[in-house]
Amino acid sequence: MNKNISELHDPVLLERAIELLAPAFEIETPIFVDCTLGLGGHSEAFLDRFPNLTLVGIDRDPSALALAGERLARFGDRVNLVHAVYEEIEDVLEELNIAEVHGILLDLGVSSMQLDERDRGFAYSYEAPLDMRMDSTTGKTAAEVVNSYSESELARIFKEYGEERYAKGVAREIVAVRKSVPFSTSTQLAGLIAKIIPFIPGKSSGHPAKRVFQALRIEVNGELEVLERTMPAAIRALAVGGRIVVMSYHSLEDRITKQALVAAANSSAPIELPIELPEHAPVLRLLVKGAEAATAEEIARNPRAASVRLRAAVKIRRAA
Repeated sequence: MNKNISELHDPVLLERAIELLAPAFEIETPIFVDCTLGLGGHSEAFLDRFPNLTLVGIDRDPSALALAGERLARFGDRVNLVHAVYEEIEDVLEELNIAEVHGILLDLGVSSMQLDERDRGFAYSYEAPLDMRMDSTTGKTAAEVVNSYSESELARIFKEYGEERYAKGVAREIVAVRKSVPFSTSTQLAGLIAKIIPFIPGKSSGHPAKRVFQALRIEVNGELEVLERTMPAAIRALAVGGRIVVMSYHSLEDRITKQALVAAANSSAPIELPIELPEHAPVLRLLVKGAEAATAEEIARNPRAASVRLRAAVKIRRAA
């Protein structure tokens, strides 16, 4: 294995994820789905910790799959890696003739590898093509979004997906500038944003382009819509006693995760019904109260964990 692979990805909340999912793996042949395989850091630890575990690793990024495949090759036929978007979890499992699984992990957002690969355009700190596709083989690029969306569409994306208070001003300036010079690189866009969004020492958090770049990445990859479709599919794929852990990195992801888990953990019976019918009983039981954050020690070791919010649940019955 390339000795640099393990250095690229320090898995977030690894021990907590193992602790939460471990009870579901106390069977003879447990199956674990890592819906966001990345470089395989979480998956490698699970395969090492649970010798009878079979992995289904899903990722939309062919580069990540190739590197993770190299990293996990020593586990042989215990590993099944699939190029897909995680909303396709049920189709992936059907192709593998797997009826149900016992653990599911979603570590959302952009991976450290994608941020570090300069030619992907995810980062605003160095020159790169304005791409931002997690799967570089398909879909529109960030440059296409920036150069073709209307001012109102851009402002909406920056406001909704980036929670950027200067969304309208940034969108207005982008549309004005692109008339003469289309946007093609990350630094070109980041430079424009930095002129509009003020940086106040001691108050501003990170680069002025941070929230706009997040919004573009979400739009390019359809991240929120994909997550909305993924959550019910993942819950359906779980066996009774199976567990799911989701790690989110901004409030929009966490809100979708919370809504899906809480809805499945509550009765669906109409208020006017005098008794709860079996088909209305909760499907999940929540395993953590609210959303868990990383400890100070974890953040010091892995700065990417600073914004993580973890939620988890166990499946207690099959849906009717």
